[in-house]
Amino acid sequence: MRQLFSTAGVLAITSVLPAYADCSLVRLAEPGWTDLALTTAVTQTLLEGMGHETKTDILGIPVIYESMKRNDIDAFMGYWDPAMTTYFDAYRDSGAIETIHTNLEGAKFTWAVPSYVYEAGVHSFADLSAHAEEFDKKLYGIEPGSNDIMLDIVNKDAFGLGGWDVVESSEQGMLSQVARLERREKWIAFLAWAPHPMNTNFDIKYLEGGDDYYGADFGGATVSTQVRKGYVSECPQVGKLLTQLTFNVALESEGMGYILDDGMSGKEAARKLIASHPEMLDVWLEGISTIDGKAALPVIKADLGL
Repeated sequence: MRQLFSTAGVLAITSVLPAYADCSLVRLAEPGWTDLALTTAVTQTLLEGMGHETKTDILGIPVIYESMKRNDIDAFMGYWDPAMTTYFDAYRDSGAIETIHTNLEGAKFTWAVPSYVYEAGVHSFADLSAHAEEFDKKLYGIEPGSNDIMLDIVNKDAFGLGGWDVVESSEQGMLSQVARLERREKWIAFLAWAPHPMNTNFDIKYLEGGDDYYGADFGGATVSTQVRKGYVSECPQVGKLLTQLTFNVALESEGMGYILDDGMSGKEAARKLIASHPEMLDVWLEGISTIDGKAALPVIKADLGL
């Protein structure tokens, strides 16, 4: 997950997307996070195999929700709960956006440290301030606009972290810094989440004690698929696919590694991931038809060379 959410562009909601036409075109959006780049690309791959055209726009979370409300976006694969509740609450009661399926369980999002730092006694948020010198009073986040919780903790002097610097860059920038400091066994505290290949590329430990800010179970979360109001009934075959697309942490971490470590595009990673786990197609495509009424499973297997 690329966490949390940039509000840049919230005022730039214009008619850059085509007006709703029919079910032949499926319009998706994702915020530029690697996990959602992957799951959205898997969705695109399957939809295109069914004969649909797809269009994906990379937009900030507020823009995605406003665009869905305006019927300019059909589906969004990445509602992280509870991390995104404050963004979704404004649309929940109106019914303009429908949450139709939990596509991932077992996700988490909080702070982590390298294992050697954990073994030195830093097990929780409350342990950080006693080691301010070792950490150089720095906390490492990702892109600006995505570190609001971390900044809130510092601004409130929670855990004695007032006056610490929040270093904002990007997902890759943060992980590059983790790699540099880990090689020298220097200390670093940073945003970490699963699914993500960082959990196997680095030896890290998640910190306890952040429940009031990130939620219980190390920021434990589910990820759900959302659609604009009425979309499932308007486009039942697409809707059925969206309610059957379920992932797991290991699967997503593998696919994200293809993007982050191997330099693949989202669609390249999606095709490789599906080819490596063809058994997933039996679940994802059960009872699904192509746009011209054929059984989707053999058509898509043929398209993927399986």
